Amino acid sequence: MKNEIELYFDGISNNESLARVTVASFVAHLNPTLEELADIKTAVSEAVTNAIIHGYENYYGYGKYGNHFPAFLQVHPGKVRLHCTLEQGVLHIEVEDEGKGIDNIDKAMEPLYTTKPELERSGMGFAFMEAFMDDLEVESTPGKGTIVRMQKKLAAGPWFGRDDND
Repeated sequence: MKNEIELYFDGISNNESLARVTVASFVAHLNPTLEELADIKTAVSEAVTNAIIHGYENYYGYGKYGNHFPAFLQVHPGKVRLHCTLEQGVLHIEVEDEGKGIDNIDKAMEPLYTTKPELERSGMGFAFMEAFMDDLEVESTPGKGTIVRMQKKLAAGPWFGRDDND
Protein backbone atom coordinates (compact mmCIF):
# COMPACT_ATOMS: atom_id res chain seq x y z
CA MET A 1 0.00 0.00 0.00
CA LYS A 2 1.16 3.51 -0.82
CA ASN A 3 0.45 6.44 1.47
CA GLU A 4 1.18 10.07 0.70
CA ILE A 5 0.75 13.59 1.99
CA GLU A 6 1.22 17.01 0.48
CA LEU A 7 1.47 20.26 2.37
CA TYR A 8 1.91 23.82 1.15
CA PHE A 9 3.03 26.51 3.57
CA ASP A 10 4.39 30.04 3.53
CA GLY A 11 8.15 30.24 3.07
CA ILE A 12 8.86 31.71 6.50
CA SER A 13 11.05 30.43 9.32
CA ASN A 14 8.11 29.70 11.64
CA ASN A 15 6.98 26.88 9.36
CA GLU A 16 10.25 24.94 9.42
CA SER A 17 9.17 23.19 12.63
CA LEU A 18 5.77 22.40 11.09
CA ALA A 19 7.49 20.52 8.26
CA ARG A 20 9.71 18.56 10.67
CA VAL A 21 6.83 17.46 12.88
CA THR A 22 4.57 16.67 9.93
CA VAL A 23 7.04 14.20 8.43
CA ALA A 24 7.81 12.66 11.83
CA SER A 25 4.09 12.14 12.43
CA PHE A 26 3.63 10.69 8.95
CA VAL A 27 6.12 7.85 9.63
CA ALA A 28 5.28 7.35 13.32
CA HIS A 29 3.04 4.32 12.75
CA LEU A 30 6.12 2.38 11.53
CA ASN A 31 7.76 2.84 14.93
CA PRO A 32 10.99 4.31 13.58
CA THR A 33 13.99 4.45 15.86
CA LEU A 34 14.83 7.72 17.57
CA GLU A 35 17.89 7.94 15.33
CA GLU A 36 15.79 7.51 12.18
CA LEU A 37 13.37 10.20 13.36
CA ALA A 38 16.21 12.58 14.19
CA ASP A 39 17.81 11.97 10.79
CA ILE A 40 14.54 12.59 8.94
CA LYS A 41 13.68 15.70 10.94
CA THR A 42 17.16 17.16 10.44
CA ALA A 43 17.14 16.52 6.69
CA VAL A 44 13.66 18.03 6.30
CA SER A 45 14.68 21.01 8.40
CA GLU A 46 17.73 21.64 6.22
CA ALA A 47 15.77 21.34 2.97
CA VAL A 48 12.99 23.66 4.16
CA THR A 49 15.47 26.16 5.60
CA ASN A 50 17.33 26.24 2.27
CA ALA A 51 14.05 26.92 0.44
CA ILE A 52 13.22 29.77 2.81
CA ILE A 53 16.54 31.58 3.11
CA HIS A 54 18.14 30.76 -0.25
CA GLY A 55 15.12 30.24 -2.50
CA TYR A 56 12.95 33.08 -1.21
CA GLU A 57 15.61 34.99 0.71
CA ASN A 58 13.34 35.29 3.73
CA TYR A 59 15.92 35.88 6.42
CA TYR A 60 13.66 36.91 9.28
CA GLY A 61 14.29 34.57 12.18
CA TYR A 62 17.62 33.36 10.76
CA GLY A 63 19.95 36.28 11.31
CA LYS A 64 20.51 39.61 12.98
CA TYR A 65 22.90 42.39 12.14
CA GLY A 66 23.91 44.25 15.27
CA ASN A 67 20.81 45.41 17.10
CA HIS A 68 18.60 45.90 14.06
CA PHE A 69 16.98 43.86 11.35
CA PRO A 70 17.69 45.37 7.92
CA ALA A 71 14.87 46.03 5.46
CA PHE A 72 15.75 43.01 3.30
CA LEU A 73 14.61 40.74 6.11
CA GLN A 74 11.01 41.41 5.04
CA VAL A 75 9.03 38.37 3.96
CA HIS A 76 8.95 37.73 0.23
CA PRO A 77 5.90 35.86 -0.98
CA GLY A 78 6.33 32.21 -1.76
CA LYS A 79 5.14 28.79 -0.77
CA VAL A 80 7.11 25.68 0.10
CA ARG A 81 5.68 22.37 -1.05
CA LEU A 82 6.33 19.29 1.08
CA HIS A 83 5.35 16.00 -0.53
CA CYS A 84 5.94 12.66 1.19
CA THR A 85 5.26 9.14 0.01
CA LEU A 86 5.62 6.01 2.07
CA GLU A 87 5.70 2.66 0.34
CA GLN A 88 7.01 -0.64 1.70
CA GLY A 89 8.96 1.06 4.46
CA VAL A 90 10.68 3.58 2.19
CA LEU A 91 10.05 7.27 2.80
CA HIS A 92 10.29 9.61 -0.19
CA ILE A 93 10.38 13.34 0.54
CA GLU A 94 10.21 16.28 -1.85
CA VAL A 95 10.73 19.87 -0.72
CA GLU A 96 10.05 22.38 -3.47
CA ASP A 97 10.15 26.14 -3.78
CA GLU A 98 9.54 28.52 -6.67
CA GLY A 99 12.30 30.87 -5.61
CA LYS A 100 15.45 32.06 -7.30
CA GLY A 101 16.94 28.61 -7.97
CA ILE A 102 20.55 27.46 -7.77
CA ASP A 103 23.08 28.53 -10.40
CA ASN A 104 25.63 25.81 -9.64
CA ILE A 105 24.25 22.76 -7.82
CA ASP A 106 27.63 21.03 -7.53
CA LYS A 107 29.15 24.10 -5.85
CA ALA A 108 26.10 24.55 -3.58
CA MET A 109 26.43 20.95 -2.40
CA GLU A 110 30.07 21.35 -1.35
CA PRO A 111 30.45 21.16 2.45
CA LEU A 112 31.07 24.57 4.05
CA TYR A 113 29.97 26.50 0.93
CA THR A 114 27.37 29.16 1.66
CA THR A 115 26.01 32.14 -0.23
CA LYS A 116 24.86 33.69 3.05
CA PRO A 117 27.96 34.01 5.30
CA GLU A 118 26.50 37.22 6.77
CA LEU A 119 23.74 35.07 8.30
CA GLU A 120 26.34 32.83 9.92
CA ARG A 121 25.23 29.88 7.77
CA SER A 122 27.54 26.86 8.03
CA GLY A 123 27.18 25.63 4.47
CA MET A 124 26.42 22.11 5.71
CA GLY A 125 22.74 21.79 4.72
CA PHE A 126 23.20 19.52 1.72
CA ALA A 127 25.97 17.58 3.49
CA PHE A 128 23.59 16.84 6.39
CA MET A 129 20.81 15.82 4.02
CA GLU A 130 23.19 13.49 2.21
CA ALA A 131 24.55 12.01 5.45
CA PHE A 132 21.17 11.42 7.11
CA MET A 133 19.21 10.13 4.13
CA ASP A 134 19.84 7.14 1.86
CA ASP A 135 19.47 9.15 -1.34
CA LEU A 136 19.54 12.86 -2.23
CA GLU A 137 18.77 14.51 -5.55
CA VAL A 138 18.63 18.25 -6.22
CA GLU A 139 16.98 19.72 -9.30
CA SER A 140 17.03 23.47 -9.84
CA THR A 141 16.42 26.04 -12.54
CA PRO A 142 17.67 29.59 -11.92
CA GLY A 143 14.71 31.95 -11.67
CA LYS A 144 12.19 29.10 -11.32
CA GLY A 145 13.01 27.24 -8.12
CA THR A 146 14.42 24.08 -6.62
CA ILE A 147 13.22 20.58 -5.78
CA VAL A 148 15.10 18.53 -3.19
CA ARG A 149 14.26 14.82 -3.29
CA MET A 150 15.32 12.56 -0.44
CA GLN A 151 14.74 8.93 0.37
CA LYS A 152 15.14 6.88 3.54
CA LYS A 153 14.54 3.18 4.13
CA LEU A 154 13.14 2.71 7.59
CA ALA A 155 14.49 -0.28 9.49
CA ALA A 156 11.07 -1.18 10.88
CA GLY A 157 9.48 -1.37 7.45
CA PRO A 158 6.26 -3.30 7.09
CA TRP A 159 5.66 -5.65 10.01
CA PHE A 160 5.65 -9.38 9.35
CA GLY A 161 5.59 -8.95 5.58
CA ARG A 162 2.29 -7.08 5.61
CA ASP A 163 2.05 -4.00 3.44
CA ASP A 164 -0.95 -2.45 5.18
CA ASN A 165 1.26 -0.78 7.81
CA ASP A 166 2.93 1.59 5.39
